Amino acid sequence: MEQAAGCPAVGGSYPQKNAEILSSQYGINLFLAGLLLTFAWAVHAVGISKSHLLSYLITLMLIQLLWMLWYLCRSCTQRRLIRDKDTHAGARWLKCGITLFAVITLILDSFKIGYYIDFSNCLSPTEGIFPVTHAVHTILQVYFLWCHAKDVIQSFKTLERFGVIHSVFTNLLLWTNGVLTESKHQLNEHKERLITLGFGNITIVLDDHAPQCNCTTTTLCSIFSQGIYYLYPFNIEYHILASTMLYVLWKNIGRKVEHHQQNKTPFKFHGITVGMIFGLIVLTSTIAIVVVYLIQIGGSKIKSELALTMFYLHAIFVLALMCTAGTVALLIYRLEDRSLDNSKNPARKLDAELLVGTAAGSWLLSWGSILAIICAQGHPKYTWYNLPYSVLVIIEKYIQNLFIIESIHREQEKVNDDIKTLRIVTISRGSTLSLTPLYKEVYNGRAARDSGDIPCLFKGSICGRENDGADVAREETSQDNSLVMQSASDFSFYSRNSVTNSKRRILKNIAAFLFLCNLSLWIPPAFGCRPEYDNGLEEIVFGFEPWIIVVNLAMPFSIFYRMHSAASLFEVNCKT
Repeated sequence: MEQAAGCPAVGGSYPQKNAEILSSQYGINLFLAGLLLTFAWAVHAVGISKSHLLSYLITLMLIQLLWMLWYLCRSCTQRRLIRDKDTHAGARWLKCGITLFAVITLILDSFKIGYYIDFSNCLSPTEGIFPVTHAVHTILQVYFLWCHAKDVIQSFKTLERFGVIHSVFTNLLLWTNGVLTESKHQLNEHKERLITLGFGNITIVLDDHAPQCNCTTTTLCSIFSQGIYYLYPFNIEYHILASTMLYVLWKNIGRKVEHHQQNKTPFKFHGITVGMIFGLIVLTSTIAIVVVYLIQIGGSKIKSELALTMFYLHAIFVLALMCTAGTVALLIYRLEDRSLDNSKNPARKLDAELLVGTAAGSWLLSWGSILAIICAQGHPKYTWYNLPYSVLVIIEKYIQNLFIIESIHREQEKVNDDIKTLRIVTISRGSTLSLTPLYKEVYNGRAARDSGDIPCLFKGSICGRENDGADVAREETSQDNSLVMQSASDFSFYSRNSVTNSKRRILKNIAAFLFLCNLSLWIPPAFGCRPEYDNGLEEIVFGFEPWIIVVNLAMPFSIFYRMHSAASLFEVNCKT
């Protein structure tokens, strides 16, 4: 009977598993085709132009727009129905972050439209259609994520799987296109610096995709062309955040959600002053270092070496502080006895996998630098600072990943019943217990003055009335003994509670400090401060082109790691 009863469940889940496999394979093939087209354009393959790549991306965005409009219309018609929600997905702070990146992305699209208008004589029409389509896609997608990121889809599941996975890989391809365009720009700047520094032993050819005609208004063209590359880091982060949120939506399709109330965890500045102050110091100093670095690097050999030395010393100091803070947090966790939440949670699982997966990009670059320092025959003085820097990058991400993953898996501390319940015991002559004064009067201390009672002692103490006779004397003796014992237990409880609050305050300050440090370390590579390009030692050991390929592949993951870590640490701070 049990097998017969179980058969329909198995049969019902089988088509849904097939739909999940089919949709994932569809998305992967969609992505691989776009990736190959992007690669072909990057290497100037015969017969492949930028217009072909943009046409493919425009088609994908239009299909996603149609699916989102259909989903929104269907949701509007069924708005009275109660829908399952994943309370862990689509946090408000995450939606605010993606909205900020989306606004800057819209500014980027307006710059691209202006750039196309100025060079319209020699640019393909697709270069004008693409930013317009992308702007509409961005607006609708942000609205969709704000309204439906928490949805657990239970109807039209097969169709919705294909629609959501199409959206995931469309955003990944747009992310790839942004990364490639920004990397080509950074590489051209690096080659120009090498020409300035006189590296004659490296074959340097600028990869120029600039339009072959004159601009109608030179000043505006310069603003648009330069401004576009400063806005690309935000566009890149927008698409990778959108793809992760959509992936969680895809994983939640058909999922059975446990209906339980999740405690809201708002962000509060109270109690994290120390962490914020030290974090802001690191942030402001990092911005200053980046500005000086970009000014000095490539000016001359001496200026470039000083810029690299300054960068390495600052990064070593910051990474050492982060390692120390992370180690202290892990030691506090070892001293606590709190269970881990192992319930099924796609958003939390994805966070942990992304942390470890994207950290591999930095680890690859760091091990390449360590190997280059060991194998190189000549060592300029500034290259020795690269060794402790690379080692600390590896260690810091080890420690930080442990701290974040354990933090997001720890169960939230529940409020003790002794704190929530106020026990007031009134002993009168006879066997009857009564609460003579009102609770508010007892709490405010007015009951003792108005009725002449002995003031109440909270947390298991006695509220007594004055009585004459020997029985009262005997009761007072026994009550004094019980008061001593209860006072001792109360003191033990409050001391434990005080220690717990102190640990919690330290952990919140550490999370706030690491949050700002990760934002600080996101800024240099995102805005062109990349010593992996300018160090020179790795290019000599591995060769110019092989090392540049490694950097261009690993750097996007390294940049994303810092932003994703900052987002995870913000959540840790809210939950702590």
